[in-house]
Amino acid sequence: MVHCAGQVRGHKEEIFTRCNVDGSLRLMQAAKESGFCQRFLFISSLAARHPELSWYANSKHVAEQRLTAMADEITLGVFRPTAVYGPGDKELKPLFDWMLRGLLPRLGTPETQLSFLHVTDFAQAVGQWLSAETVQTQTYELCDGVAGGYDWQRVRQLAADARCGSVRMVGIPLSVLTCLADISTALSRLAGKEPMLTRSKIRELTHADWSANNNRISEDINWFPGISLEHALRNGLFDCLV
Repeated sequence: MVHCAGQVRGHKEEIFTRCNVDGSLRLMQAAKESGFCQRFLFISSLAARHPELSWYANSKHVAEQRLTAMADEITLGVFRPTAVYGPGDKELKPLFDWMLRGLLPRLGTPETQLSFLHVTDFAQAVGQWLSAETVQTQTYELCDGVAGGYDWQRVRQLAADARCGSVRMVGIPLSVLTCLADISTALSRLAGKEPMLTRSKIRELTHADWSANNNRISEDINWFPGISLEHALRNGLFDCLV
C-alpha cells in the first residue's frame, strides 16, 4: 500500500493533525485488518526532519512515529521527499516560470540550502521500493542527488543559463512574508477555504537547510535519480512527461 495524500493547507494545527496523523493511522489499521498488506509506504516530507518549524512538519513527524509503533508485522517504508516538481505541480511551477522570465523571488537568506526532486524520479523510487526483493522498515530522504543541494545563487545561475539571459534575484523580507501570510489567512477564511501561506508555513519556507541525502535509499534499493534541476530547467520538464 502507498499512502500518498495529506493536508497541506490549514489555519490551525488541529486541521493537519486530523488528516495527516489520524487519517494515516486509520489507513494503517485498515491495512493490518485486510490480512494481505505486507508493505506500507508512507509518503511523508523532508519537513518532518524539523517538526518544530510548522504545523505541517509536526503532523508528518508525529505520523511517522505513530505509524512505526503501529506497523508490527507490516514492513513500513517512510519516504521524505524534498520539494517535488513536474507535471501537475501547482506550487513550484510559478517560481520556475518567473525564473525563466528573468525574476527570482528569494525566501530566507542567500546561503539557504535547497533541494529538489522531479516527479518522474520520485515515482521510480516508489516503484523500486514496492518491487524490491527485500525491504526493511526505514526512513529515506529523496532529492535529485546534487550533493549539498542548491543555494539561491546557484538556482539563479541555472535559470540564467537556461534562458540565455540574466535573472534578477529579489529577496523578500520576513516582515513582508509575514504580512502576506496574514492577508492570505484572512482572505482564505472569508472564502471558506484553508490557507496555504500562514505564519507557520513561513517558518518552514525560510528555514536555512533543506538539503537532502540519497545515500541510504540508493544503498537499500539501488535507486538513483536521473533528472537534475539544471536538466529540468534546460528542457522545460514541468508540464510534459519524460
